[in-house]
Amino acid sequence: MSDLTKEREELVELFGVFFETTHHLPPLGARILGNLILDSKSSNVTFDQLVERMGASKSSVSTNLNLLLKLGKITYFTQPGDRKKYYKPTPFSERFNNYLKMIALEKGIIEKMANYRDKSSCPKSRAEIEMVKIYNEHLTEMERLILKSIDDFKTIEKESENKLNPKNEQ
Repeated sequence: MSDLTKEREELVELFGVFFETTHHLPPLGARILGNLILDSKSSNVTFDQLVERMGASKSSVSTNLNLLLKLGKITYFTQPGDRKKYYKPTPFSERFNNYLKMIALEKGIIEKMANYRDKSSCPKSRAEIEMVKIYNEHLTEMERLILKSIDDFKTIEKESENKLNPKNEQ
């Protein structure tokens, strides 16, 4: 086994553990996502290639691909004259939109909680209101940073796409 192959396998495992713990993905799904992220340059990973790489059954790979598609972690494309699906990770700009949705939901809950606490006359509730306000400011700042990152990602993704398909430039 070459050093590069060993390093790749270690990275897939690191991605796998990370996605299992932070995104609560099943082990196989986490490692499929890790594989696709590492192969995002080639962008030509088929179902059969994933079955072979993962050493898992077709049904297990299929189930995990469907989960990753549903969660918006990956996408697929087809090529003219070819019935195969080619899988790749969802672009960063789209993945970060999911974070914005989570922040928006959390901000809505926080606002309702603050309004509820504001109606309470308990001194402890007043202190919690102040903490909620600080937390809401934190969420707003995260939202601003994510929006900036999405803009940066879109610029890079567009430039990358234009380099791959020069006739798409306008």
